Amino acid sequence: MTVQILRKKFTVGQYQQMIESGILTDRDRVELLQGEIIQMSPIGRQHAVCVDRLTELFIRELGFKAIVRVQNPIQLSNSSEPQPDLAILQR
Repeated sequence: MTVQILRKKFTVGQYQQMIESGILTDRDRVELLQGEIIQMSPIGRQHAVCVDRLTELFIRELGFKAIVRVQNPIQLSNSSEPQPDLAILQR
């Protein structure tokens, strides 16, 4: 017997509403990828040190030429809002 699992795809707007209404909180550590809410891995000590060092390097090297964004969400489409460790954005 085959069991089908119903999957619901979400938009960034619906995802934001879940955050604003308290359905999702900072403790949930999730991000929206291609309409699916995905649990993110915990940040370990080594990972944190690596992100800190790269952030320092990029800020020093890029100065005001770009924005170095650390662990903040970035809306890529109507169905994806990942939260990358580091992102280099055009000013």
